[in-house]
Amino acid sequence: MRIISVDSIKGHELLAKDILNDSNSVLMKTGTVVKKEYISRLKELNIEFIYVEDEIAQGVSLTDSLELQIKDQCQEAVREILTKYSYHTDNELEEIITIADEIIYDIMREPEVIYNISSIRNKSEGTYSHSLNVCALSVILALKMKIPRKKVREIAIGCLLHDIGFTYITMDYSDLIMDECSEKEQNEIKKHIIYGYSAVEKMEWLTPTSKDIIISHHERMDGTGYPFRLKGEKIKIGSRIAAICDEFDSRVYGNLVPKMKVHDAIDLIVSQAGVKFDLEVVKAFVASVAAYPIGALVITNDNEIGIVLRQNPKCPTRPVIRIIQLANGEKPSEWIEKDLTKELTLFIMDTIMD
Repeated sequence: MRIISVDSIKGHELLAKDILNDSNSVLMKTGTVVKKEYISRLKELNIEFIYVEDEIAQGVSLTDSLELQIKDQCQEAVREILTKYSYHTDNELEEIITIADEIIYDIMREPEVIYNISSIRNKSEGTYSHSLNVCALSVILALKMKIPRKKVREIAIGCLLHDIGFTYITMDYSDLIMDECSEKEQNEIKKHIIYGYSAVEKMEWLTPTSKDIIISHHERMDGTGYPFRLKGEKIKIGSRIAAICDEFDSRVYGNLVPKMKVHDAIDLIVSQAGVKFDLEVVKAFVASVAAYPIGALVITNDNEIGIVLRQNPKCPTRPVIRIIQLANGEKPSEWIEKDLTKELTLFIMDTIMD
């Protein structure tokens, strides 16, 4: 199974995962043969990517992806909890603790888990998927940094709720890019942290760590963040972790910023290590995130095209790939698998579209 853009549909691909609409109803079932005539209709429904089984995807499995597992397991629960909260039944919000505990449990079962971006996000599920991704990645980083389990739980809860303030923003920001917005629009979007913190400030079941993440996840180590322009150690560790996880997921999925490739988003964060982002957290981040996700098409320094089959947990930049096109442009006559931790002169130069 692999993800392809709708624009890359050639016809006759086999759908590997149900396509859902905004209300979560099934539009196309797994196993449906995709036709080129479906492209325009899928675009009308704001569906940009689909999961398919085809010749190229042979040997690729996304079923072990932590992001997919958590999305399938928790997204509807998060949607329901936050929807109830939006109708101002504050006591329902405490149910988010259960989701945080499930995510921590899933991650602790695989101590060497590599966070692998291998999902797709529809507009209607953006807030929920983003919150889950930020939570899952924050838990991985916090555990890698040997933060006490109790504090990890508080960080997870804070990350699940970090964008709750968007509930109170009435303008449609789903297609906006922050840097292209007017000053008035930017100020309104930035208010989500104030709205969010004000809403939970008096909730006794939420710890100071969780509340701090809601108001401080846009602070930066050099004082260029908001709302208080805090610097360095004045930013608590939970918020330093959340800042990186939020930035990464936003960059990869184009949440108020231009969309970037995974490895480019990692490079951006690394370039700001010790400046905007905490150096120790960045080190944990780099050791935890797959630069080239499973199912990604990549081009090597030998000018071969491959597809990422699986990750090497101790070396997130050096996955195992299968060559699908030789340097001369021909298709290999037999399966060629290359482990980049063993092929030391072979490097991935870039990821490519279908």
